[in-house]
Amino acid sequence: MNSIASALRLTVAATGVFLLAGGFTLAVAQGPGSGGPQPDPQQPTAVPIDGGASLLLAAGVGFGLKKLRDQRKRR
Repeated sequence: MNSIASALRLTVAATGVFLLAGGFTLAVAQGPGSGGPQPDPQQPTAVPIDGGASLLLAAGVGFGLKKLRDQRKRR
């Protein structure tokens, strides 16, 4: 029974060392690539913030109203 536990510990330790060594060899930096998408020269500052900003504004108003109602209920 003791030899089985010893063999299991050795197997687990060897597997851990193998996985760590494999993880370090796979962590290689990537090349420079293409540099990503290029901006449109006709509209250099075109950023689509309308939808997200309006949703955040509506969520903030709703949250503020909820906090005001909760505060009035406590009194």
